[in-house]
Amino acid sequence: MADHTLSVTVNGESYDEAVDARMTLADFLRERLRLTGTHVGCEHGVCGACTVIVDGVAARSCLMLAVQTDGAVVETVEGLAVDGELSPLQQAFKRNHALQCGFCTPGFLMSVTAALREDNVRDEDDAREVLSGNICRCTGYSGLVRSVVDVAKGRSDE
Repeated sequence: MADHTLSVTVNGESYDEAVDARMTLADFLRERLRLTGTHVGCEHGVCGACTVIVDGVAARSCLMLAVQTDGAVVETVEGLAVDGELSPLQQAFKRNHALQCGFCTPGFLMSVTAALREDNVRDEDDAREVLSGNICRCTGYSGLVRSVVDVAKGRSDE
């Protein structure tokens, strides 16, 4: 298979790579860049474990080809913490026990981060709507909802 040149910015770093035309973004992130926080669950875009942010929009990296991100800005879960400090959303997940086995957590964090930037979370119903695109097989949704609402309302003191 012919390689294609890809220029992409991931978590603030620029990369120029030759990739196979059929390589998924998830495989590119995990295998080439060693950003293994992006998990691959169902490989059908259903579970949301592979969610990353591409040019500001949440995207399933298992369904997206790496070559589609040429010239794009990609954010992964590794980019959320700054200088070793957890983001407010990560802190809320920790505070509200919103992670159990942790497999789905990166996808949830990226989906919610994109939604919070759009400022479309006002209450628990909105939080549940945002979370509905991801699956937690441990069923720890109550902590997830609390975390999303906490951050949406700017609460971090609990």
